[in-house]
Formats: sequence, C-alpha cells, structure tokens
Amino acid sequence: MKTQVRDSADSALQPFSSSAFQPSAPLALLRRLEWRVRHAVETVLSGEYRSAFRGRGMEFDQVVKYEFGDDVRDIDWNVTARLGDPYRKKFIEEREVSLLIVFEDSPSLQFGSATLSKREALLELAGLVMLLGAVNRDRVGFVHATPDGNLFRQPVRGRGPILHAAATLLGQPAPALSTLNPQHSAAAHIPWRLLYRAMPKHTILVWLGDFPARPAPDGWAMLQRRYNTMGFRVDDPWERALPAGETFAAYDPLAGRLVTLDGSAAQQTAHAQWRATREAAWSALFPDRRSRLVVTTGEDRFDALVRFFRARMTAR
Repeated sequence: MKTQVRDSADSALQPFSSSAFQPSAPLALLRRLEWRVRHAVETVLSGEYRSAFRGRGMEFDQVVKYEFGDDVRDIDWNVTARLGDPYRKKFIEEREVSLLIVFEDSPSLQFGSATLSKREALLELAGLVMLLGAVNRDRVGFVHATPDGNLFRQPVRGRGPILHAAATLLGQPAPALSTLNPQHSAAAHIPWRLLYRAMPKHTILVWLGDFPARPAPDGWAMLQRRYNTMGFRVDDPWERALPAGETFAAYDPLAGRLVTLDGSAAQQTAHAQWRATREAAWSALFPDRRSRLVVTTGEDRFDALVRFFRARMTAR
C-alpha cells in the first residue's frame, strides 16, 4: 500500500472533511445531485446510459415511431425509408436491469491532499450512479464492505427506496483507524459468493474502491462472465505525482504513523514503481478499458460519468 500523504505533520486525519458528507446530510446531498442527474438524462446523456447498460428483449413485438432517447440501434431503416419518419423495432420482455454498487471502504480512502478526501469523492460517484439507476427505473442495491464486515442491501426499485438506499450508503461511518487490524481488509469482507448466488444474471456490478496492487478475488473470472462488471476509482493528485523538491508529512493509515518525504530521486522512483504496479493490477482486474473509470478528487464526477457512458456507447 502506498504511503498516504497529508499537507502537514500536525494535520488531523478526517474521514469526512466536507460538511456535505456529515451523517445528517446524505439525503439532502442526494436531492441536490438528483436534479442534475435527471436533467442530464433528459438532455446531455439522452440514450447514453441506456445504450451503455441496458440489454434488449428476446422477441420482436412491433415497429413504433422513434422518440428522442431511444436506442438508435433499434431503428428499422426499411420502414424509416418507406414512411419518411424514423421508426424503431420494439421488443417484448425487455430484460430488467439490476444495478449493484460494491463500495470497498478501505482506510486509504480517507486521504485528501486538498479539501476533499478520496472517500468523499468516491461516495459522491456511488450516489450519482445509484441516482442514474433510479431515473432509468432500474433496480438498485449496494454492498458496503469495511475491515470489520459488510452491509448488503438487496436491489430495490423506485425513487424513494433507491434514495433511501443511497442515503444509507453515504451515511455509513468510515472505518476507525485506531482499531484497524492489519490482518483484515475491506476487500476480504466483500461477499462475492453470496452475490454470485443472490444477483440475477447480467446484473451491472460497479465496484468502487482504492484498488491497490493485489490478486483478483477468488472466482472473479466467473463473476465477470455472469455480470457486467465495472471498476470506479478516485485518485488524489499527489498519487499521480508527488510534489517535487518539497519536504512534507506523509501519513500511512494502515501502519498508523507519520513519515517525512523530501521528494528525493529515490522516493520519486519508488513512487513511480508503485504507480506502475498498481496500474498493471487495475488493468488486469478490468481488461476492457471501457469498463474502468478513474477520476481525481479535483475533477467533476458527473462529467466523468457522462464521458464514461458516451465512450461505452460509441464502442458498442
């Protein structure tokens, strides 16, 4: 695990540095985000989310007039040419989509070199994805895994139940660093076997975490064949590049100690090697680059999602 850094030796490590993520605020935050999500689905995103994730029905039903936001792949070009207006094929028994958020809440997420921690940004990203599922009438559930255990919520449908589920996830307390057992990890408490049995085939599984260099979980190849798997990660700018020529305090939340880094060539080389090893493991876990999303704490998370969906739609 890379040593996590902070801007001063006497800085207090705060799991939630922003008041927007206090336990009493998740629902209010989600309602603010929901307006942006709903507006974007109706305008900016249009069919990107549906095209990126939704499966199509098995049986042809009829030809209907094409409406804005419909999947362009369903357009019946023969009928369109004959009648002069766009028409699409309609399928019956369209597959119901279940969306499962797997949030791996590791202590390393509690780092932030500026005003926002990686955990805050990743929770916002999780909330946005859950809201997208609500707007598109999908079933949405989550797993919150920490070094102490996990919380599993079965997928539900409807704006109210999904908002409640998202608020429950965003309101979960961060792992307590003072009681952390080095032998435990959040990843060890993700119930992969249970999820393989409990979730229907073709479930969209979005795994959010810090993704250090490590082997894939047991049975991961089977999960990828059964589900539509994606990985979302948030990086701090200092993880991309350490400040050069500066001496600053670094906090390792797993070891529970502060160290001083001076930006020497040796430390820069070690950091570059850590990054390369981490990226190689990340790519091995999600070989299709369109299935993995990485943003920094300074980027707009929703804009990143829009680009992600558009890239997936373009590639289909």
